[in-house]
Amino acid sequence: MGQSKPFRRTAVVVEDDDIQREMIAMLLEESNFRVIQCEDAETASLALKACHPALLITDVNLTGKMNGVELAHLARTNDPVMRVVVISGQNPAAVLPDGVTFLPKPVYPVTLIREATH
Repeated sequence: MGQSKPFRRTAVVVEDDDIQREMIAMLLEESNFRVIQCEDAETASLALKACHPALLITDVNLTGKMNGVELAHLARTNDPVMRVVVISGQNPAAVLPDGVTFLPKPVYPVTLIREATH
């Protein structure tokens, strides 16, 4: 008999800065997440519908028509139990949905992993 692989939760990371997105993805992969990386909220919204992730991490300021706060609202509407973390260098101008965590940049790896696995 072969060994069974441990269950890996899926996370969607939305960040238009390539380096920051890669760093977040690497941290999550080391914490046994399967990571889908997106540069904009429109692509991420398709990934949310197709993959039903356990976690969404999004920056507030994104390229495209939708920002990270709008994406967080969409994610919570579609899946009220999904863990959602919004990150930004500035406090979000709009109100975050109930249950969404805000982390100011720079985000420390230990803090990010604690919030992701909470």
